Amino acid sequence: MKELLPGRRQPRGTRHVAGRFLALSLAALAVGIILVTAGCAGITPATLPGNAPGQISADHPVRVSEGKPLSVFSRQEAFSIHQVITEDSATSRIIVWQSEQEEKDPFVEYRALGADGTPSGELWAQGARRNERFAEDGKTSWIHTVKLTGLRPGTAYQYRLGAGSRRGPWLSLKTPAGPRFQALIFTDSQSARYDTWGKVAGSAWSRHGTADLALVLGDLVDNGQQDAQWRQWFRQAAPLVTSIPVAPVLGNHETYTLDWQVRMPEAYTRFFPLPALPERWQRQYGSQFYSFDVGEVHFTVVNTQFRELEKFEPHLQEEQLAWLRQDLRQTRKKWKIVLMHKDALQYGFKHRQTPRAEGFSDEGKIFLPVFDEFSVDAVLSGHLHSYRNRGHIRNFRRDASGPLYIMAGLSGDVRYPDLWRDHALDERVLPQPETDNYMTLDAAPDRLVFRAYLPDGTSVDEAILDKP
Repeated sequence: MKELLPGRRQPRGTRHVAGRFLALSLAALAVGIILVTAGCAGITPATLPGNAPGQISADHPVRVSEGKPLSVFSRQEAFSIHQVITEDSATSRIIVWQSEQEEKDPFVEYRALGADGTPSGELWAQGARRNERFAEDGKTSWIHTVKLTGLRPGTAYQYRLGAGSRRGPWLSLKTPAGPRFQALIFTDSQSARYDTWGKVAGSAWSRHGTADLALVLGDLVDNGQQDAQWRQWFRQAAPLVTSIPVAPVLGNHETYTLDWQVRMPEAYTRFFPLPALPERWQRQYGSQFYSFDVGEVHFTVVNTQFRELEKFEPHLQEEQLAWLRQDLRQTRKKWKIVLMHKDALQYGFKHRQTPRAEGFSDEGKIFLPVFDEFSVDAVLSGHLHSYRNRGHIRNFRRDASGPLYIMAGLSGDVRYPDLWRDHALDERVLPQPETDNYMTLDAAPDRLVFRAYLPDGTSVDEAILDKP
């Protein structure tokens, strides 16, 4: 939320601070290396696939063999590893990572695990769909993307990266099954020092380690062009983002340049290859807005950066509204949840000389009528770095028949202490000044439960939606 902060700091001053969560991820890496090089719990170290690496298909799984030990990826050869949501996470998953040097024919190996956590199936591999050179902030890296297909719902897997004779450590992956699932919810993890983000993400993952996905509601980083911030974001959250898929929302800070001007969100759209849009919109707007299903919930993710991107995409608002209506009209899922960065409500300032009346934001005026028209159940947002549950709103007033509106708080270290006046529609506000928090969504066939937690696990709010 750059416009509210005078005297912005320069992004090149950002420093990496390793926290407890980083120590956990390094420990996990060490365990993975032991598994690869020495074998453990009956796991035989694998060899090169029986197929030559260039023959591993990107489109369908190929069975591969196991045998002699292999060399292990260095940190420069594989970093910022993360899972990305697909249109159906019960049967597919996207794996993304970066390398300092170009890799020829990289791939991902994976296998199912039994109830006791040991491998119970054959070893499979799929090749990279994309190996892209990416130059950013004076750094050059290669981004690799593999889409695993044909996964079984409700199954635990382990996977590892591969290229030539090298392999990464074994990492965890699981697929949801049926209408019951849990999502972790974060927003505004942008930070000066990303150890705060690591602590919030680590706390959530340690307490809810069976969650199926993570929703991140925008402003993942403070400056979208600074390479070091993205590396810190992925590094601090490594145990989380390597284990469950991330469903991100584009925020305004993803569009900022090193000198705080605006550009297209180049890094964001490369790091998160999201479910494809219909052909009419894919080429122009791919990965800026999208939708996906988990269980009986249809998630619709919108792009609220109309002002930031107006110079580059003058028709973004009207084109996205056309897509949004089509998306909400076509879904047959029981529940509809919208994820957006900028909030639908406008808050007045407590102490600033420039007055601003409470009401509804420009984004709210654009989207609320559509949410009402298609009976959206809940709308989750961020941007103002404050947790506020506004209850149900329809036709711009309190109405129990309307969607539930929750502004999800913040998960980083950028705070706006005591900035906002309470809104007439606020039902629950976390104590001021703002503190970090995260949320969970527990989905069942006839009920959605939203809960907010402080990083120490204290439950501070709950909202329940029932639909027979």
